[in-house]
Amino acid sequence: MKPTNKRNPHLVELIENLLRQSREHEAKIWRDVAERLAKSRKNWAEVNIGRVARHASKGETILVPGKLLGSGEIDFPVTVASFKASASAVEKIEKAGGKVITIEQLMKERPDGSGVRIMG
Repeated sequence: MKPTNKRNPHLVELIENLLRQSREHEAKIWRDVAERLAKSRKNWAEVNIGRVARHASKGETILVPGKLLGSGEIDFPVTVASFKASASAVEKIEKAGGKVITIEQLMKERPDGSGVRIMG
């Protein structure tokens, strides 16, 4: 992957950590997410809660390589990891019994990337 011209130090560190995790655990999912986050921000995924509710199942772990938005409703617990999440999205997921975490937390919980589904 070619070097990124990102200026956000948190994002640059996250991309480097994703690539390192991909090499160490031979998990292609982390490299895929790193490549998506290295692209222009206008090409990042913006996923609404309604889309998560339509395509995810109860207890599933979803990764959004971009921003999680609060439009729509969800009535079952899911774990969603994203780079950013709106306050209304976090509130709705927690109200349904799920949780919103960072991509870094997800990498620690599931270093090999098993059981994680990318949405967006």
